[in-house]
Amino acid sequence: MPDQRRFAPAAARNTEAIVAVLAERLPEQGHALEIASGTGQHVAAFAQAFPGIHWHPSDPSPVSRQSVAAWTEAARVTNVAAPADVDVRCPDWHAPWTEGFDVLFTANLVHIAPWETTLGLMAGAGVLLRPDGLFAIYGCFKRDGAHISQSNIAFDASLRRQDPSWGVRDVGEVSDAAAAQGLALDEVVAMPANNLMLVLRPSTSC
Repeated sequence: MPDQRRFAPAAARNTEAIVAVLAERLPEQGHALEIASGTGQHVAAFAQAFPGIHWHPSDPSPVSRQSVAAWTEAARVTNVAAPADVDVRCPDWHAPWTEGFDVLFTANLVHIAPWETTLGLMAGAGVLLRPDGLFAIYGCFKRDGAHISQSNIAFDASLRRQDPSWGVRDVGEVSDAAAAQGLALDEVVAMPANNLMLVLRPSTSC
């Protein structure tokens, strides 16, 4: 059977840095939902790095879900659920889970999607995140309306050429969308290659 693992060079480059940030913030045990798992490289690495956490990958693409399953099988991890078909643009995308999650994570989703995707993401996160949980969002962002590097300016322009509804979002805009769903921006962590990690928590726990 052919190898169904897809490979994203960016995921290969940023996984180690993301794991390092999560290692200082994740609980030893719990349940985590990854939204828009893509190739599956991240969740396979997370499952190895954090064996006490049961990971739930998800993606709306069947090809991506096949890749996620292949990566986790190759990693020989047992703390990963089968990838779920989740599209955060659907109003009830969070409905399959009733117990909530200790951790939510997504990478490189907010800027490669229409703004409505972020609004849907936050609406579901506000329902799913447990009172003492955290939501980590990795990607490229602006701060106070300005890009943080020349390379990010070029990247934003290239995204908008592909689809005018895409683009690098401002931390403040994302924070406001989260606040509307009861989530507060707790940390902004600088990451390699001019990326950021936004750490959100339920407002009552901040």
